Amino acid sequence: MNVLVTGGGGFLGSHLACRLHAMGHSVSVLGRRRYPNLPPNIIQHQADLRDPKAVSEACQGQDSVFHAGALPGIWGTKKDFYQTNVDGTRHVIEGCLQHGVRKLVFTSSPSVIYNQTDMENVDESAPYPSRYLSDYPKTKALAEQMVVAANGQQDLMTVSLRPHLIWGPGDPHLIPRIIERAKKGQLMRVGEGTNRVDIVYIDNVVEGHIRAWQALKPGSPVAGRCYFLSDGQPVVLWDWINQLLTALGVAPVTKSISYATAKNLGWILEGVYRLFGLAGEPRMTRFLAGQLATSHYFDISRARRDFNYEVMVSPEEGMKRLLKSLEVRLEG
Repeated sequence: MNVLVTGGGGFLGSHLACRLHAMGHSVSVLGRRRYPNLPPNIIQHQADLRDPKAVSEACQGQDSVFHAGALPGIWGTKKDFYQTNVDGTRHVIEGCLQHGVRKLVFTSSPSVIYNQTDMENVDESAPYPSRYLSDYPKTKALAEQMVVAANGQQDLMTVSLRPHLIWGPGDPHLIPRIIERAKKGQLMRVGEGTNRVDIVYIDNVVEGHIRAWQALKPGSPVAGRCYFLSDGQPVVLWDWINQLLTALGVAPVTKSISYATAKNLGWILEGVYRLFGLAGEPRMTRFLAGQLATSHYFDISRARRDFNYEVMVSPEEGMKRLLKSLEVRLEG
């Protein structure tokens, strides 16, 4: 089967591409750069999601598309988020329809329904909030809604998956940022430190995508729906962070700030960065304060029921693998 993975050089995209390749499929990836770490017989389309012609050409001849490409982050220009996450997803959908692609698997995010309050064991019936504090979740929500609406058009079947805090060996974002800030003494607990959040190990996310894709058939309950993916065991966020830091010989987080203070600080910093057009991103934003202080974990029973989602790697085993990979990297 011919399969395209957008964002194929990213953490999730590259793992998906390699897994599909190992399964014997003919795999192509679309990304902004060349990725020498991928197997040589994976076809690489070097292009931007904002280029509709290039996206359409990448979709030509494909049976399925995994749309994992996106602009992530808590800070950036509204234009960049909209052009990549909304327009880019529209280009993928249009490419699928133009070339008769049958299956589209979209990587969404639980942040599309995050409302800045505790969300405990929430299922997929939770509505989109009326207001977002970051353009990332807002644009991902718009993209997700487009993918859902595209289901059934010209026989295209779609499914949207919402993995939360993807982690594991090779993660270029979450884990390195935690370690870097902790080493610099810049990491501070926000809130009471008892909030529980979902995380999801990279192998589990890939497994979820593969199983949802395989279950995406005419008449299947999977078509046109959204699903949360996680490790099935929410962690106490700050305990989990300190466990990681302690295992690496880095001083654990001891300083703290209240949620209210963090939100106010985020509001001020956001204003300063916008007013003066500062480069980089604020150390704190209102959205980030909420993510660090509130509980947000999700009911994955729908995924278990509809496409037999299973947690293949436990959080304990995942931590062992992560620490081993970090030790090897540090020694190297």
